[in-house]
Amino acid sequence: MPAPILRPRGETARVMPVELFFDLVYVFAITQLSHLLLAHLDMAGVGQTLLLTLAVWWAWMYTTWTTNYCDPDHPVLRLTLTGAMLAGLVMAAALPQAFGPRAMWFAGGYVALQVGRTLVVSVAARAHPIGVTFRLVLAYHVLSAVLWIAGAALGGTAQAVLWALALLVEYAGPWLGYRMPFLGRVSTTDWTIDGAHMAERCQLFVIIALGESLLVTGVSLADHPHLSAAAVAAFAVAFLGSVATWWVYFHRTAEAASETAAHVDDTGRLGRSAYTYIHIPMVAGIIVAAVGDELAIAHPFDRITPGAALALLGGPALFLAGHALFVRAVFGRVSVNRLAGIGVLAAAGLLAALAPGLVPPLVLAAVATLVLGAVAATDGMRDRAPAPAGLAP
Repeated sequence: MPAPILRPRGETARVMPVELFFDLVYVFAITQLSHLLLAHLDMAGVGQTLLLTLAVWWAWMYTTWTTNYCDPDHPVLRLTLTGAMLAGLVMAAALPQAFGPRAMWFAGGYVALQVGRTLVVSVAARAHPIGVTFRLVLAYHVLSAVLWIAGAALGGTAQAVLWALALLVEYAGPWLGYRMPFLGRVSTTDWTIDGAHMAERCQLFVIIALGESLLVTGVSLADHPHLSAAAVAAFAVAFLGSVATWWVYFHRTAEAASETAAHVDDTGRLGRSAYTYIHIPMVAGIIVAAVGDELAIAHPFDRITPGAALALLGGPALFLAGHALFVRAVFGRVSVNRLAGIGVLAAAGLLAALAPGLVPPLVLAAVATLVLGAVAATDGMRDRAPAPAGLAP
């Protein structure tokens, strides 16, 4: 008898080496996204980078859902993941010019990854109840594929509009239960996932994003034409900011959330909200913060620009907002210190807008790092004293 492709439920699904190998493509993709944002730090560039980040995340996340259900070491799925890696590598390579001459390369890689992987699993799981969900997911991917390819062919404004519509279709799918005419819909109770596996995979993606942040920090210092004291100080601040970000995410909530995700009644609902959607602002915030770190190291005492202020303060604020939502979704509690940190960052942003000559990039970077450090420190203090009801770490 051939080995079953679906993982048995009732035992913890381990993250397999082939999944980690697959993730290497996304190390490259995140680096490409941060460089794209750095080169186009204006409204159009921010919009394009956001759209592409949503696509990259969705390609990775759907593969994570697939390996949550299917055994990555099964020969069929291993070959499928290899093909997905190739398509993802093409997609990542095309990112800098995805809204230019390589639009079709990006769209083709994305569509091949999403449709190809889902088609294989739909056939492999056709006799299993979860096969219904995969077939509905396939229908959504085929529908959005038309928009991706048409947008790449038309270019210009039409490309941006059609690609945004394609993402809207795909992101709406889980919330609508993948409702399709004549095909019905499914519920989150039909998605009995392994919560611990889902949590670990998303934790690993956060590590990838933080790794890219550290890479940017090191390369920025290495490429600096003259290592002034200010540049070294900005480098140290950027490093400490990455450490504080890691601390906020991993010190307390990551493991506790993994335990919760493994034991809730509706694992599909929690996987959809806390991990599939809510991790997006956290990952995006880390990417944006890395761009701010690079700017601070390169120009520590230059007059602050709106784009630099947005990266230096908006990245940490976006991460904290996402983590506050994560705490709310998993534990049902309000994270006061994260909300307070966002308020401080917003006040610093207002000061930078009103008096740009008073707050150079290094100062804003230091403020952001101090805020993240304060959030991490207050989490540690709450470890030693029970939090009041309704308050999260």
